[in-house]
Amino acid sequence: MAGLYLHIPFCKQACHYCNFHFATSLRQKPELLQAMEKELIGRAPEWQSDRIQTLYFGGGTPSLLDISELNSLLDTIKQHYALGPNPEITLEANPDDIHEEKLRQWQAAGINRLSLGIQSFADHDLQWMNRAHHAQQALQALQAALHIFPNLTADLIYGTPGLTDAQWAMNVNTLIELGVPHISAYALTVEPKTPLEKQIRLKQKPEVDTDQQARQYLWLMERLKSAGFEHYEISNFAKPGYRSRHNSSYWQGIAYLGIGPSAHSYQPPRRSWQIANNTQYIDRIQQNDWIHEFEILTPAQQLNERVMIALRTNEGLNLHPIPMNIQQTWKPLLDAYEKNGLLIRTEQRIQLSPSGRLQADGIAASLFVEETDQIN
Repeated sequence: MAGLYLHIPFCKQACHYCNFHFATSLRQKPELLQAMEKELIGRAPEWQSDRIQTLYFGGGTPSLLDISELNSLLDTIKQHYALGPNPEITLEANPDDIHEEKLRQWQAAGINRLSLGIQSFADHDLQWMNRAHHAQQALQALQAALHIFPNLTADLIYGTPGLTDAQWAMNVNTLIELGVPHISAYALTVEPKTPLEKQIRLKQKPEVDTDQQARQYLWLMERLKSAGFEHYEISNFAKPGYRSRHNSSYWQGIAYLGIGPSAHSYQPPRRSWQIANNTQYIDRIQQNDWIHEFEILTPAQQLNERVMIALRTNEGLNLHPIPMNIQQTWKPLLDAYEKNGLLIRTEQRIQLSPSGRLQADGIAASLFVEETDQIN
């Protein structure tokens, strides 16, 4: 069982907060897609023992692909990989690319799940982020998509300067009222080397208000719980039966293959990744050079990743496979976190409470083991 991720590194324009690898020029699109197909074929032998259960077209903006380009990638996958029964096939799309003909084409190609980058239903927020769509497009795109793709997720961003609690409530309630079955909500983060980071550094935009982010996140958890959503991962909420199978495989440590520039792959305990440069990626693939870099995770690194990922999920961390000496080392920390209401502990499992989810990364990092620690 494995997942397959394809990184489509093209966007109409650059969102000011985004640090993913992409280009706003489509000039290299034909050559790059040919290279991705060649990489798919070249790497297939190492994945022959795996059945692909989920496909995910991410980016970038995969909805910029022509239907012939999308079908060509899908045909290559079907010819060279074994797909499991009823695979989940997700396509990320922006509202400004949505119209009924394209939706029907995606459905006919085999796409069965859409991920729409809504972010906000307020034009001033979208302009602040430098998004390519406007609020009315977002609403119309969701309404059109839901008629054809009942399995759909929408992204929202909270904690942006100028996003009032009332507007945040409107954003969330709009998705609930439309019947969107999956919502991903992310706190605005200021990533290095992004336009947003520069604008804040030059005092052209205000810094992030962490109190605002915490308040809006806590409200979000309560609102979606009352609306029947399961909070199954820090940033992800789903109605029953609508969890993202692809992303869930990441959080479960399942192997996955990443195709395209900057894409990562994972075959425990080996992680590899491609170069984050379109021209160099094309050149390397033409020379049958499939891997830019790789690392073999040590037992300590594997344990730390398990802790980090598991604590992000609703199920939490199963303590049963954790060595007893490590559990004993953790005990004073876990006692303190439990006393302060940050986690819920049973005999074999620890889960973060709602307030603990606000500190998820810090709590996980405090449990990390060192390379010198005995893991037995």
